[in-house]
Amino acid sequence: MKAVKYLSQRIYTTWCVTWFVLPFVVTYPLQAVLMRRKQWYRQLHEVNRFWSTSALRMFLTPLQVEWRMKLNRKERYIFAPNHSSYLDIPVMLHAIPGFLNFVGKADLCKVPLWGKVYEKLYISVDRKSTVSSAKSYIKSVKTLEEGRSLVIFPEGTIPKTAGEQLMAFKDGPFKLAIEKQVPVVPVTMPYNQHFLPDLDGKLKVRWHPLKIIIHEPVETKGLTLEDLPRLKEQVFSIIQTEITKHTKVHVNRYSNHPQDSALSKAGV
Repeated sequence: MKAVKYLSQRIYTTWCVTWFVLPFVVTYPLQAVLMRRKQWYRQLHEVNRFWSTSALRMFLTPLQVEWRMKLNRKERYIFAPNHSSYLDIPVMLHAIPGFLNFVGKADLCKVPLWGKVYEKLYISVDRKSTVSSAKSYIKSVKTLEEGRSLVIFPEGTIPKTAGEQLMAFKDGPFKLAIEKQVPVVPVTMPYNQHFLPDLDGKLKVRWHPLKIIIHEPVETKGLTLEDLPRLKEQVFSIIQTEITKHTKVHVNRYSNHPQDSALSKAGV
């Protein structure tokens, strides 16, 4: 049985990687054209959404999107999700409509082919560089002024305790939200790290149901920078409470079969 499970795991990993890469390769000629003009960036973003949705559906795992807020398409938001996996951006792209802008680490720009798309369409930041951080903040302000919502991971990186304990939040997203009087929307993705864990460059895909919860917005109207610590703590508490609740569910429901893939569940 161990050999069968190992083989099914390898087959499933290959399947997922293939269906993650294939939609991107097929759509890349179109993306290369859309990158040429800024007025086409919205369409380029939709191609990225199509890529993410196609890949997630072909992973053969259920993905539950739970909205606890009523999205106002005319409102600008700062979405603040926990960061637990490289799957986080595709799940956010799939679940949240609109012309979003992402703030992500500069290393994403080094990814072959897609790095060029990310560099053009979204915001990269080297958190070790004061200059880079300042530039990303200015671009974030401009994004909100243009009417686009932002996705900023307040942890800044994937923690070693992903899916269990959040890292301390950075001030940036909350300072920006207060200065521009934009609501902060906490987002919890409790299971991404089980499907695609961050293993320091090692690729390991494991079948696991996925879920994303988009919480009620936390208003910032009337707040000043003196309220920043309280705002940060409020958002932290909302996400951490949800993660803790789902950690208990995971232990009870899935811990006896952590290595099962979609194929092994089918009896392969």
